[in-house]
Amino acid sequence: ASAAIKRYVELGHALNSTALNAIGRRYVCLLNATELEAIHPPSLRLASLDPSACSQETKNILYQKAKEAFSDQHHLPAYYELILPYLGGAPAEDLKALSKDNVNMNITTFVALRRDSLVRLTPREVEGLLGVNLPELAQWKDRAPIRDWILLQKQSELDKLHLGLTGGTQEGYINIVTPKFPAPSSAPLGPVAMALHLLPALLLSFLMVSIMS
Repeated sequence: ASAAIKRYVELGHALNSTALNAIGRRYVCLLNATELEAIHPPSLRLASLDPSACSQETKNILYQKAKEAFSDQHHLPAYYELILPYLGGAPAEDLKALSKDNVNMNITTFVALRRDSLVRLTPREVEGLLGVNLPELAQWKDRAPIRDWILLQKQSELDKLHLGLTGGTQEGYINIVTPKFPAPSSAPLGPVAMALHLLPALLLSFLMVSIMS
């Protein structure tokens, strides 16, 4: 399928709505960045694609294409349903804007958003996105990416959601998420400790020799 798509494009054929529907949900993830960029945005109006299983790069490119394709309907209620399959590539700024439109995003869509976009949302913006589905957020409080999001929020703001979400930052503090490293070796540290102890003296000697020479 990948070879067929590549050959089709090499022969100068456009990835229009007919071609995209032929590629469909099954093969959309086979498109490389060059092929994705060649898609004419209006073609997405008549195509039915689902990039949810694709790479983040593919999601990002298709989201921008879809955003352009449906830009004239941005202020209509139908916009959310049109852009929904592509939201996995949406930047934080667009999600923040969408939170004001009463879209009632389901939790499955929410947890599949770009992690770097999701963690930038405030509790109020998350409430705006989920709407009536907000209570379902509590079921994810101990799982990624919601746990990561909670750790970056002010606890006072989380409390306003009345979902029992804990772990946010207290006033005057900040949570720093650090990577986990393997436990240090139990091997004797005598030589290492000795080297660290002598290091300042060695550096001083080296400096003195450099000055005198």
